[in-house]
Amino acid sequence: MTYTNIEGKEKIPELILKYEFALDILETQLNILIKEFAFLHGYNPVEHIKSRMKEEESAIQKLKQKGYSPSYHNIIKHLHDMIGIRIVCSFLSDVYEIVTLIKSSPQFKIKEEKDYIKHPKDSGYISYHLLVLVPVCLNNTVEYIEAEIQIRTIAMDFWASLDHKIQYKFSKKLPKEISEQLYQFSLDIHSLDQRMNQLNAIVKKYEEK
Repeated sequence: MTYTNIEGKEKIPELILKYEFALDILETQLNILIKEFAFLHGYNPVEHIKSRMKEEESAIQKLKQKGYSPSYHNIIKHLHDMIGIRIVCSFLSDVYEIVTLIKSSPQFKIKEEKDYIKHPKDSGYISYHLLVLVPVCLNNTVEYIEAEIQIRTIAMDFWASLDHKIQYKFSKKLPKEISEQLYQFSLDIHSLDQRMNQLNAIVKKYEEK
């Protein structure tokens, strides 16, 4: 990952190293937390986990969308999701179990949280976001690196994936008829999540018996 078109590019290699370290630490700690949860409760609420670091083109595009020039300084100050992890859960209640698990961990600090499940975006996007600070030790100093964690259900992930593909086909704003249908599908998916969550609660009662 070279970032050759960024102002202050000579500082980028060390920054990328910090991001890589933070992502490794975050992945490891989350896996430990989830395995411990599964051991204690006899149930793993996570279907799968995906992680990524923004590529140069994506970082530049997002900076420009925010009205900032592509620079080392602006990456640090204005891009809070240079590294990100997506945790996909089975049921709606699992999402909040994982949120509680992460927030109670002493391994990282919570800087910000946004519940787009209870308060969806205008587009219909639903998910739970945590902005965490990951401690990274480099050159005998500890620095906290920002990382975004998205927690969502399989159904939410399905909607978000297709929404992203559809958005990519349009260079400008989505046509009204498409955005309206996507929003309606989001409502349908949230309703399905709630019904599946209720079904899961019934199944748990049978298991307890």
